[in-house]
Amino acid sequence: MKPRIWLSSPHMGGREINYIKEAFEQNWVAPLGPNVAQFEQMLESKLGGNCHIASLSSGTSALHLALIQLNVGHGDFVFCQSMTFSASANPIVYQGAIPVFIDSESETWNICPNALEEALNTYSSRGKLPKAIIIVHLYGMPCKMDEILAIAKKFDVPIIEDSAEALGSTYDGKVCGTFGDFGVLSFNGNKIITTSGGGALVCQSPDAKKKTIFLATQARDEAPHYQHSEIGYNYRLSNISAGIGCGQMEVLDDHIYKRRGMNKFYKDLFSNTSIHVHSESSERFFSNHWLSCILTASFDSRESIRTVLLEENIESRPLWKPMHLQPVFSSCEYFGGKVAEKLFEIGLCLPSGSNLTEDEKERISNSVKSILAHSYV
Repeated sequence: MKPRIWLSSPHMGGREINYIKEAFEQNWVAPLGPNVAQFEQMLESKLGGNCHIASLSSGTSALHLALIQLNVGHGDFVFCQSMTFSASANPIVYQGAIPVFIDSESETWNICPNALEEALNTYSSRGKLPKAIIIVHLYGMPCKMDEILAIAKKFDVPIIEDSAEALGSTYDGKVCGTFGDFGVLSFNGNKIITTSGGGALVCQSPDAKKKTIFLATQARDEAPHYQHSEIGYNYRLSNISAGIGCGQMEVLDDHIYKRRGMNKFYKDLFSNTSIHVHSESSERFFSNHWLSCILTASFDSRESIRTVLLEENIESRPLWKPMHLQPVFSSCEYFGGKVAEKLFEIGLCLPSGSNLTEDEKERISNSVKSILAHSYV
């Protein structure tokens, strides 16, 4: 069997081992140490502005701590983009709150401003505005932030930006993750850079960062003994993992360049066909193209392409199944039309890694040309 071509595999730059070796030599193997501080500083420099970053064990933990700091609790409502990975919605339930899902719009595939405003108007008339709005920069494509921010401001509802897939993406030149009250980053093994497993919370003030670290380290009070006045969590990133992150930050720009190159590769490959390759609609949007995705003519076309690629041991994957279609969230309210559902029905993610070789790209190209020749689309 031919070697597997993965959707998005980890891509080491080579210098990660230097940070890890130094941590071992200095015995900094706890969830503290110089790598953690340096990794946070590197991220803050990359994101720019006045953001303050707390590195954590996952993007999910970052989202959870953002909800806690926005005082989301039992019985509260949180609006969430429906088309996303379940980790965007699960922390809402951790807090005993109730998710309300919002449809996508067809240009960016992200949260639809019109559906969001409709939902806010409806809940305002009920006297039950949400405690927060979770938006997601899906597959690295920025949301329509100017419209979303204006709507959120109108109703005075805070925004959490799930930028797990969008490190390095920008909207109007501003980095994703820095628009909202909080931003969430992920460094899972399949992301544009990885710490093996990890994430970060982007905060707008030093106090919010300090509170995040307090909650992430079991909420231990300042005392010579172990004393706790709040519930805490074991969510801090380890110094070893942060060392991997420091090495990865050195190659982030190159990874973004290569991922964007893969998007161009697919645009060229599918030119003069009916298949649409998801890309920026204007210069206002700059996507890291974490994953390059296509829209086919129908569900059958999508499955034909996916099956042929699978037979060639090339991984592809349908777009995220919307949360309002998930069994676990079937009772939740939903606002919008059928955009997210249609995207899920006909959309497919293709191999997009920054470490794809020329031979692997040739295999992908030959497989796609075979698909097109047999009219699977």
